[in-house]
Amino acid sequence: MIVSPLLQHVSGYIDGEWQDAGEGPTFDVHNPANGETLASVAAMGASEVMAAISSACSALKLAQPYPLEIRKQWLEEIREALLTHRDELARILCSEHGKPLAEARGEVDYAAGFFDYCAAHITALAPDVLAERPRGCSWTVHYRPIGVVGLITPWNFPLGMIAKKLSAALAAGCPSVIKPASETPLTMIALFSLLDEYTSLPPGMVNLVMGPASVIGKVLCDSPDVPMLSFTGSTEVGRRLLVETAPQVKKLSLELGGNAPFIVFDDADLEAAVDHLMANKFRGGGQTCVCANRVYVQRGALARFEALLAERVNALTVGDGMADGVDIGPLINQAGFDKVRRHVSDALAKGGTLVAGPDPVTLDNAGLFYPPTVVSGVTAEMDCVREETFGPFVPLAAFDGEQEVVALGNDTEFGLAAYVFTRDPERAQRVAACLRFGHVGWNTGTGPTPEAPFGGMKASGIGREGGVEGLFEFVEPQTIPRGD
Repeated sequence: MIVSPLLQHVSGYIDGEWQDAGEGPTFDVHNPANGETLASVAAMGASEVMAAISSACSALKLAQPYPLEIRKQWLEEIREALLTHRDELARILCSEHGKPLAEARGEVDYAAGFFDYCAAHITALAPDVLAERPRGCSWTVHYRPIGVVGLITPWNFPLGMIAKKLSAALAAGCPSVIKPASETPLTMIALFSLLDEYTSLPPGMVNLVMGPASVIGKVLCDSPDVPMLSFTGSTEVGRRLLVETAPQVKKLSLELGGNAPFIVFDDADLEAAVDHLMANKFRGGGQTCVCANRVYVQRGALARFEALLAERVNALTVGDGMADGVDIGPLINQAGFDKVRRHVSDALAKGGTLVAGPDPVTLDNAGLFYPPTVVSGVTAEMDCVREETFGPFVPLAAFDGEQEVVALGNDTEFGLAAYVFTRDPERAQRVAACLRFGHVGWNTGTGPTPEAPFGGMKASGIGREGGVEGLFEFVEPQTIPRGD
């Protein structure tokens, strides 16, 4: 069992109070590195979710919203609490997710960045008086809080993903009901410990409910008191939310699945491209929606790129994320491990060549530690091209020309992130403009940042998080013309 000053409670949080489990149902949280049970967490039902919504409704201020200065103070308090408790938050995150401790610390800093950015730019939500006087009136645009919002987060970035949503929701003055993934709820509980102790948030402004997604999600979808849901997760669930919220005509902000192409032209700096691929692909053990899922290398550069990549991949250390020198931790669960093995096995069975990593048939006693693997000769009919792997597997494919690789890159229903490596600025601009992805890195494998909008095209989602655009996700513009 994990012991932490930030985990004095392992339960929900409603109306400014911890909701201890008592004799109610619980669910176990496990360390994927060793299978150890970290905690038994209170599982909440429909009545607790409705109580959380009621509490949030009581905190909502429309006629006299919380002043921007107060909201800025909340955001700055959260930022400072995160940075002050970085190491303990990272330890908890590493224990329940498995990612290396250094990565977990980086996630805490990333999360703090969203609160910092929203605090610094909150005046963007101040009323705006139009310079023009249409129809002889003075026109003012107010940015009203949309209302109580449901925030549903995934397990792969248990702190980073809630920071994206909660920072903008609080900046807008929206109370929230938050549901974390059941695989990684302890990081969220630790965050709520900080919110409870170190911030001046009023009761009901933030509420935490944990338990079955089917129960909690249904209440949030059905409730007329929750006009908006923000969800990060699979496209399958996102489609279901579209259907289930249609009767309420709710606003949805959805960051869904990815299938990122990583395109390397033969004029690229190949060593730099490999460096960026390593950082991009193996962060979180490959369990990120923006990591390279398909790597296309122009044929003339493929042999050199393959050799550089194999050398780097073979030098990676796999192990418990709490140990020094570990580059890749375990996958989150057995289903995740099995999917990676299926993708590698399928690629080899259909003609791919193993460049780095073990034959998948040798991994029966690997626990949840999948060794980083590279397969070359990948083709369009392989599972790893059609589906998001979510693991430390790099499939390599050759291409000849620009139009060909743009078509290959776009040959997916997803449109979250893509990457292009070339020294030719005109080619980079042409290719980026034709790729239907919300984020296109040019000579970089970096993912999102608090300062810029991030989100998907096509089946990868609706809306944006980060940047000024993200600030406006949780408000309703209200226009008031005033006659003299």
